[in-house]
Amino acid sequence: MLRVEKLEAGYDTARVLFGVDLEVRAAEVVTLLGRNGMGKSTLVKAVMGLLRPSAGSVSFEGVALTGAPPFRVAQAGIGLVPEGRQVFPTLTVEENLVATAASRFGRPRWTREGVERLFPRLAQRRRHLGWQLSGGEQQMLAIGRALMTNPKLLILDEATEGLAPLARAEIWAALTRLKRDGQAILLIDKSLDAIMKVADRHLVLEKGKVVWSGTSAALAAEAGVRERYLTV
Repeated sequence: MLRVEKLEAGYDTARVLFGVDLEVRAAEVVTLLGRNGMGKSTLVKAVMGLLRPSAGSVSFEGVALTGAPPFRVAQAGIGLVPEGRQVFPTLTVEENLVATAASRFGRPRWTREGVERLFPRLAQRRRHLGWQLSGGEQQMLAIGRALMTNPKLLILDEATEGLAPLARAEIWAALTRLKRDGQAILLIDKSLDAIMKVADRHLVLEKGKVVWSGTSAALAAEAGVRERYLTV
């Protein structure tokens, strides 16, 4: 579905990505791993059209998206759950969900009712404003808002960072269900144990380059990779 080839990007004169290659196939969960500042969020921004690459290419289902504006990327079928959640603070939970509803590929897979079944807390908070929600509830809302675009590929940047254990558990349960239902996902998170249970493949970034890739079984066996690139 998603193909990134030899991608380079950065900010002003500071280059962050150096020839990154990445693929996400249909119904596959792929993670981007690495310490802070290694280029994971920059890669997501370049894919989503929030940052223009200086070299390389991005395509989705064979359609070139390199340098396309974010709304074109969304129309192609990619949904983003951004770092920091960024829910609409003065809209209700229901309004946040309805605001992004789209059905570009036939009958919509996701509706407000479907999102509320995935995250029952959102049904309980339906009339609450975005700013009135806890951090975990805001993250659930951000995921639900992205699902309301009915994406073919869902990208989550720091899926559970800074959340309480109960909220993290609910989100991992939801991501496990999405994987079971065939949702393609590109995921950034630091909860390595949870990631290894849900993901098919992992890519490790170090200073803007892919330094390792493989399955969860391979990563579990590679203590040196985890110690060198993923521990603080």
